[in-house]
Amino acid sequence: MTSSPLVSVVTPVYNSALFLEETILSVINQTYPHWELILVDDCSTDASFEIAKAYSEKDSRIKPFQLKQNQGAGVSRNFGIKEALGSYIAFLDADDLWTPEKLQKQLDFMTKNNCTICYSSYQLMNEDGSLQPKIIEALPKLTFKKLLKSNYIGNLTGIYNAAALGKIYAPVIRKRQDWALWLSALKLENKAMGIQEPLAFYRVRKNSISKNKTSLLKYNFAVYNKVLGYNTLKSIFMMSAFLWEHFFVKSNQIKLLSN
Repeated sequence: MTSSPLVSVVTPVYNSALFLEETILSVINQTYPHWELILVDDCSTDASFEIAKAYSEKDSRIKPFQLKQNQGAGVSRNFGIKEALGSYIAFLDADDLWTPEKLQKQLDFMTKNNCTICYSSYQLMNEDGSLQPKIIEALPKLTFKKLLKSNYIGNLTGIYNAAALGKIYAPVIRKRQDWALWLSALKLENKAMGIQEPLAFYRVRKNSISKNKTSLLKYNFAVYNKVLGYNTLKSIFMMSAFLWEHFFVKSNQIKLLSN
């Protein structure tokens, strides 16, 4: 790259003391050094905020904030976006990890391909950090129409050019707000590009809210109905398309590694 733009990394934090240090270190260990890590604590009751503050005292690129009341990951993420100073904005949850060359490879890829929205494949890991032999492969290209059918962007891998697109915020809904954010991005720029190499690790936790599939369906409907403004009939139609995509198409994204 001919220049070194600042990348703002936004990380919502809530009771993540068991994992947060490792997540922070995966950002500190990036080969691309021009980043700021915005840690937004959503009134944790454990030592999460203390960990964030301790690292900020060692590295001025780390900026901890604490909300006055618990409001959910979407509000925390939007707070971080508002505070972001970078030309690029990337996301990393407080229990997930990046490979050391994640930012550098994405920025190089975006420059080479004149791309404003980028994401990558990622590997699953267990709650204890041991890797699963399962990779969620990124689609090489993605349009708004395709993203409408299912969330094909792993939020821990997503990055967008805020200097070109402006800041893009998530709607204030309890779940699926990351998908809605990327839908907003694709509305502005009907092209996102994926890197097939896995550049991040997603931690599968036993009590993750995303594991309650029945509950998530109502939030999917809310994205169509309330966020995108589709009427009830169209929202039901889109839900049918989503279910088909999820069970019969998206499963092709999963790659199992041989032992």
